[in-house]
Amino acid sequence: MAARSNPEIDKDADAQGGGVQSVDRALQILEILAREGDAGVSEIAEEMGIHKSTVSRLVGSLVNRDIVRQNSERGKYQLGFGILRLASSIPGRLSVVHEAREVLEALAAEYKETVNLAVLRSNYAVNVDQAMGPSTLATYDWVGSLTPLHATSSGKVLLAALTADERNQILKAVGLPARTPRTVTNRGELEKQLLDVARNGYATVHEEFEIGLTAIAVPIFNHAGSVIAAVSVSGPAFRFAPEDQPGLVEGLREAGLTISTRMGYRRR
Repeated sequence: MAARSNPEIDKDADAQGGGVQSVDRALQILEILAREGDAGVSEIAEEMGIHKSTVSRLVGSLVNRDIVRQNSERGKYQLGFGILRLASSIPGRLSVVHEAREVLEALAAEYKETVNLAVLRSNYAVNVDQAMGPSTLATYDWVGSLTPLHATSSGKVLLAALTADERNQILKAVGLPARTPRTVTNRGELEKQLLDVARNGYATVHEEFEIGLTAIAVPIFNHAGSVIAAVSVSGPAFRFAPEDQPGLVEGLREAGLTISTRMGYRRR
């Protein structure tokens, strides 16, 4: 257990350079309350290794801002509704396209293939951004294109994140039409693949959407842990074998996590 500091020293430190230290301590208090649900001044002071008077002063400021509130029955403190007010202003200002752009370009440069960002819209995977690698053979712009969920790597990632009822509704509406001889058109087989996607954290397709095209995709999560998009790398089948390319699966997973973190996601 950390030694408790002298309250007078705490006050001097807060006064001298101290504003930053106070902010840091206030954030620590919020993290403790978020983790524990509620806590008393003594418990917080014990964990932080500072005097109770310092904690009381900081908690008082947070209470005045409605960031923290006191439980009238137990006398302990918990996060207040002010936190919701602050947090609710963030998701609406985050654009997955904006937050992902730098990562897409880095992936395209590293793997030298086409990188796409897709979201679920109107029963299809819609490509909302694209970055072209130096080895890209064609310059087809996929942005705005509607692609079938069951035949694309991004689509399978998005499908795997849905509930069974949501999947049923979509697949009942659009079916499982064959795009190539390799397209999965059997519902049972597709469901097995989607279980693997959910378990492994990525999806691959080998010439299922277009002959000669292979792709791999991973999910992007929002602040609530929900899948909101997928990022994929695709290339010609004759040279691009995602699962055989050293480091690609893990590198793409890390890229997806980077975008997710920018969207407010925290790995649990």
